[in-house]
Amino acid sequence: MEELSHEDFEALVSEGLDRLDERMLAGLDNVIFVVEDEPEDGSDLLGMYDGFAMTERGAYGFGEQPDRIILFRKNLLHHCADHDDLVHEIHVTLVHEIAHFYGVDEARLHELGWG
Repeated sequence: MEELSHEDFEALVSEGLDRLDERMLAGLDNVIFVVEDEPEDGSDLLGMYDGFAMTERGAYGFGEQPDRIILFRKNLLHHCADHDDLVHEIHVTLVHEIAHFYGVDEARLHELGWG
């Protein structure tokens, strides 16, 4: 897909979050959503959960740095053929990374069709 400004891409991510089921978002605690151009390691990842899944948390207390769900703008743009495809892939990536917050691993996500 052609280039899309960082600002326009963030607007699509925001719209994607607005379309998610409230039950999926209700349990998110101390999580921020971030758009970066591409992963530091140069990989082709579309998104990444950076933090401790709920299933791995012990005493998660005051003052902890927020977990991050990162969407990689350039990789998503490169991966998608058009605007509709991009909107769909942002949705899939958000669901996938939020699932990691809840402790769902890659194998289970693939079984569920979100891999």
